[in-house]
Amino acid sequence: MNEPTGVENEGAGASGLGEEPQREPGLTTGAEPEPPPEVGSGILRVFGRQLKRFRMRAGLERPEFASMVGYSVSTIAAYEQGRRIPPPRLIDQADEVLDAGGVLLEMKEEVARAQYPPFFRDAARLEVEAVGLQVYAMYAVPGLLQTEEYARAVFSVRRPLLDNEQVERGMAARLARQEIYTRKSTPLMSFVMEECVLKRPIGGREVLRGQLEQVLLIGHRRNVEIQVMPVSREDHGALGGPFTLIDTPEGRRIAYAEVQGDSRLYSEHAKVRELESRYGILRAQALTPSESLAYVEKLLGET
Repeated sequence: MNEPTGVENEGAGASGLGEEPQREPGLTTGAEPEPPPEVGSGILRVFGRQLKRFRMRAGLERPEFASMVGYSVSTIAAYEQGRRIPPPRLIDQADEVLDAGGVLLEMKEEVARAQYPPFFRDAARLEVEAVGLQVYAMYAVPGLLQTEEYARAVFSVRRPLLDNEQVERGMAARLARQEIYTRKSTPLMSFVMEECVLKRPIGGREVLRGQLEQVLLIGHRRNVEIQVMPVSREDHGALGGPFTLIDTPEGRRIAYAEVQGDSRLYSEHAKVRELESRYGILRAQALTPSESLAYVEKLLGET
């Protein structure tokens, strides 16, 4: 998925994916992105009210409950008021400590979806369920490969500037996506990154060094292939912009593209086939996975 907010390539430019995609139930195809929801609305307010209700039923004051689950009083207050998105760990702890009988756990998935901007939520759902992902990144290291420090830096350099809470929330959402690596059945994953992505010191040299180490670590997983597209190539199969191909458990393939916060999910066969062809050409033009990891090791030694 492509970065500016929830996805892969921070600051994405024109992608050449301008035609209107086919609409299908459950897919946001979005010629116009939805406005972001107000903080404290919807599922977060519902969860917050339920959290407070179970805490009070258990006879716990907020400071006592906060101490039991390892969070500050102000943070628990923010969760109860629907002003912050509670992490999965807090929901698990709260349901157990407050003897909520699974009521809080039932909201866990919807609460998790609330951490993403509206236009990315359907793509996030598809990503979680995917049996295969193919990602082309042009501007930043893909979100599924980012370290905590790199992710924080990516959000910190956004323009207009985000406040500290938005940065932390965005970073947490991005890292939560990496739970995909711990799934019982992990998807096959392919990443093609432009060479310049691995040289751009977002966050500084130390952050980049840690990021290169993570790329190597994940690149050695059996279900992951990482390839680098050299800047020296005279021919290039996808100058139109970054995109992701998502294989669903039902055997469908969906394409995702994002341009300056305007995202689209493509399910129409002709468009998906076009992007499949581009990705195939990219993989043929890029360094092989073994050559790519050797190149990342070389960059790491120079950083």
